Amino acid sequence: MAILWLRDISAGDLDRVGGKAASLGELTMNDLPVPPGFVVTAGTFRRFLEDSGLDTKLASVLDVDPDDDRALAEAAETAQSLISDAKVPLTVREEILASYDELDAEPPVAVRSSATAEDLPDASFAGQQETFLNVTREDLVDRVRECWASLFTERAIHYRNEQGFSHTDVDIAVVVQEMVAADKSGVLFTSNPSTGEPEVVMEAAWGLGEAVVSGAVTPDNYVVDRADGEIVEEAVAEKNVMYTRSEATGETVEQELEGEKRTRRVLSDAEIDALLELAEQIEDHYGGPQDVEWAITTDDTTGEPAASFDGEIFLLQSRPITTIEKPEAAAATADQSGGGTGTAEAPGETAASAEVVGTTDGGSMESETDDGFIVQGLGAGPGIATGHARIIDSLDQLDRVDRGDLIVTEMTTPDMVSAMQRAGGLITDEGGMTCHAAIVARELGCPAVVGTGNATSAIEDGKLVKIDGSTGLVTEAPDDATGGSADAGQEDPSGVERSTDGPVAVGNDPAPPKPMTATQVKVNISIPEAAERAASTGADGVGLLRTEHMILSTNKTPERFIEDHGADAYERELVEGIREVADAFYPRPVCVRTLDAPTDEFRQMEGGENEPHEHNPMLGYRGIRRSLDQPEIFQHELAAFERLYDMGYDNVEIMFPVVIDEEDALAAKAQMERAGISPEKRTWGVMIETPASALCIEELCQTGLDFVSFGTNDLTQHTLALDRNNEQVADRFDELHPAILRLTSQVIETCRANDVDTSICGQAGSKPEMIRHLVTEGITSLSVNVDAVRDSQHEVMRVEQRCLLESVRE
Repeated sequence: MAILWLRDISAGDLDRVGGKAASLGELTMNDLPVPPGFVVTAGTFRRFLEDSGLDTKLASVLDVDPDDDRALAEAAETAQSLISDAKVPLTVREEILASYDELDAEPPVAVRSSATAEDLPDASFAGQQETFLNVTREDLVDRVRECWASLFTERAIHYRNEQGFSHTDVDIAVVVQEMVAADKSGVLFTSNPSTGEPEVVMEAAWGLGEAVVSGAVTPDNYVVDRADGEIVEEAVAEKNVMYTRSEATGETVEQELEGEKRTRRVLSDAEIDALLELAEQIEDHYGGPQDVEWAITTDDTTGEPAASFDGEIFLLQSRPITTIEKPEAAAATADQSGGGTGTAEAPGETAASAEVVGTTDGGSMESETDDGFIVQGLGAGPGIATGHARIIDSLDQLDRVDRGDLIVTEMTTPDMVSAMQRAGGLITDEGGMTCHAAIVARELGCPAVVGTGNATSAIEDGKLVKIDGSTGLVTEAPDDATGGSADAGQEDPSGVERSTDGPVAVGNDPAPPKPMTATQVKVNISIPEAAERAASTGADGVGLLRTEHMILSTNKTPERFIEDHGADAYERELVEGIREVADAFYPRPVCVRTLDAPTDEFRQMEGGENEPHEHNPMLGYRGIRRSLDQPEIFQHELAAFERLYDMGYDNVEIMFPVVIDEEDALAAKAQMERAGISPEKRTWGVMIETPASALCIEELCQTGLDFVSFGTNDLTQHTLALDRNNEQVADRFDELHPAILRLTSQVIETCRANDVDTSICGQAGSKPEMIRHLVTEGITSLSVNVDAVRDSQHEVMRVEQRCLLESVRE
């Protein structure tokens, strides 16, 4: 039988259903509130491998050195492809769907991996395999197979090697449960995971719990004394987003939180009491501390604290806390501290202890006294370490982390496990004590401070700092300190000073606080070298990165460059230029415009002697029309994008220039697909630079594009029949002409009706009059020059406030 129901499973079924499912079954059998569901057993997965012959193939593929990053990546990709390409046996498919049909009213379900070596007393494997939310019947079997494939991600392979688990000894089951339409969710520890004290530590956020465990939001944090039920510590964070189910698509979506809900306390006292009672029951049942995921549904829409709890709590997972040291182990650790050249200390000792008096953005703390700390967050992994800060903006930068360095990043992710193995500690802007990487940090003995709110901007890259994973303090290290990890006696090979070749955080004079606006304000970039300065403005991303400057700087046309140096070198030139900007802004989006140089510019370069002579090159052979006319050159340009996606730069977007109508857009889309880029998975759009594209906007929206962006320089030129480079008519050039305003209004209205984002990257986007017009019409974002970002942000805020005031008065 391929399927077992949760109601028929107990802790003794670990080998059949994996750690997560065994725990859920145990909770269900003991009448604790668990959503109904079933499990595709580990034996089903093993038979799938054996019947398809994949077991022997995988054994060969996975026989690699886990410390060889390139070999590990190739092994993971090959292993996952083997499983994804194999067919699920018909009998298994039918049994999965028949079991789903037994659930009430064909609900959306959560599909969650449950490995047989997962959630064990001495290894959690937290976050190593996939989870899918809001899955429908149509996609259910495919999601089960994707869970199987996730047993062979890079981080899962690496982690098993470090924990001493054989790949052939670990199987995977898949839990299929009814989704809980959570209004509130989070995680609780039945005992304090940092100290072992009899305190229940709760973290809570709005909506689905994925925002908490993924580190996408800094949750509220409550510490409750189990003896008397009193709240001994409370930190209410600013929660910028929530995850919820889209009514339109049924998919899980990120929703921006607005108004007072961002800073409102998530849990009422009555809800905390109810969770505390459940925590007691769960720890009593298992006989030891547990890490529990939960969700709450409630009909309360008042936002006021309730005197009594009348909602419903669901338990989504319970696993042992693997990080609380036994007394003898803690004593041994204390005896070792202070040895060698490292600077490890006993948890809780700090030269900069501070009285906590309040919270700021993201839950970071401020002190009444000047104790010299840089930032403070939540102590998520006990221990103290001194090391060189490494600002990490994207996963591909993890190779910059040397032994003893402190990782400083925006939010935690399980993909950082390999770097955390050699790091001295972890500091994050977002996330809480219960996000997956924080759990693994504790398991690895890696001191961690999370939810600081601003560590990536407040800590200088390469600076020697000290973190206390118990108090959550990050301080400047003494001048005579040398970097070291939390492991006492472990030399730091780096020395005190170290140069860095990566993006450097903004210095000691940060920009003023960024205004909160619904309309995003992005920045235009012409050369990659400007990325660092542009990123320091606080812009919401890059609305226009021009690729032509990367090519023009070589002084060769694309054809000549490829002829002289080869296609690979051409693609690398583009990759490195775009990557520099994508690194500086990650995870903020970077919209890259494909090649749009006119013929007169190409004519000045090597290989330009064959360029056509045009009376007005701006109306000639440029933009997408040239790219489509030279598909082989265009394919190399698109191949650079595909390389970036393979490297993990999911913040890169593609924008096609001089598109006239849907025929152009569909042709460009087809070239993307030919290059192996999925238009459904990657964000792409077109420039609106002509009256034709503005008037054909309805048809363009039907091509599947994600956004459009106004190029007002060209749009004005083409609409008013004015050569913008002709001084004879320069005084008639007016981007605020009524014809331009009407065209932009029509495009925005149509795009809003079709759920397509709109932006502007032309020079007019910096003008207050244009900002007032576009924001009032409902544009999604503006993209302006670097020196105009701050003024534009404030102008957008003023316009939005005026619109809100007028709507209230009506």
